[in-house]
Amino acid sequence: MPTEEPQSKLAIITALAANLGIATIKFVAAWFTGSSAMLAEGIHSLVDTANEWLLLLGLRKSQQPATEWRPFGYGRELYFWAFMVAVFIFIIGGGLSLYDGIDHIRHPAPLHSPTWNYVVLAVAFCFDGASFLVARRTFNAQRGSQPFWKAFRASKDPSIFVVLFEDASDLLGLLIAFLGVFLSHLLNQPVLDGVASVLIGLLLLVVAGLLLRETKSLLLGEPAEPALLEKITELVRAEVTIVNTAPPLSSYLSPHELLVVLPVEFSPDLPAAQLTKTVKQLRTAIEAAYPDVKHIFIQPTSLSKPAS
Repeated sequence: MPTEEPQSKLAIITALAANLGIATIKFVAAWFTGSSAMLAEGIHSLVDTANEWLLLLGLRKSQQPATEWRPFGYGRELYFWAFMVAVFIFIIGGGLSLYDGIDHIRHPAPLHSPTWNYVVLAVAFCFDGASFLVARRTFNAQRGSQPFWKAFRASKDPSIFVVLFEDASDLLGLLIAFLGVFLSHLLNQPVLDGVASVLIGLLLLVVAGLLLRETKSLLLGEPAEPALLEKITELVRAEVTIVNTAPPLSSYLSPHELLVVLPVEFSPDLPAAQLTKTVKQLRTAIEAAYPDVKHIFIQPTSLSKPAS
């Protein structure tokens, strides 16, 4: 059964449209002015455009129904493609910006018609700012009252925080590019434009590092929040035929698809038919109370310590 469509799709589509248009005008400006910082920003926006497409691909693939070969579905497709986005930012975005910046520092060349850069940067800032506001609103709706960094580490939906970090790095990169162009023109120091490109590359490497760490953790499988597992355990313990429970095992298969295995010791005199009925009732109750729990396995077992 496919998972529900994530709320982050609008933020991704908004960012894709903005970055595609911005990348085009940045490359045009870089061509006319010879600005290394503007070329780095064009690469930045082009990589972001490809990244949004990969996230949309991941969302679509993650919603495929379960099959015989994938009995738990394809939810982790989203985590895989989000990881690839972080790799692209690191290798293509950061790497090419660093290379171009270092080359411009070694062989500085004066800018031509810097007004082009100012116009493009202003337009890009407006588009990226609008995209950032959409992504931030989506992320804030998800995190509620949690502090930002705690919500980022706890988030199970990379399609939200990846777009948010991309848009934030876009805005910071535009500010760096503006300073590089402005100072190199004002001080007649073309090397400063190359320095700005290097700083943009370093910014992308930092963002990529954060995203790589978080998406790798999601891809390997993160457990459910302790508070959620405690509530599920309390619900199960309320059943009078249950003697004891062990700490549950869990793993997120997608942002809203959680697998939970709960070892449970039932009363030894409970008839097999009643045990089966009780397990079915518990599963129904847990899935109704916690919709993200899509797969719940209640494992009858013996948890009592043997008599010495």
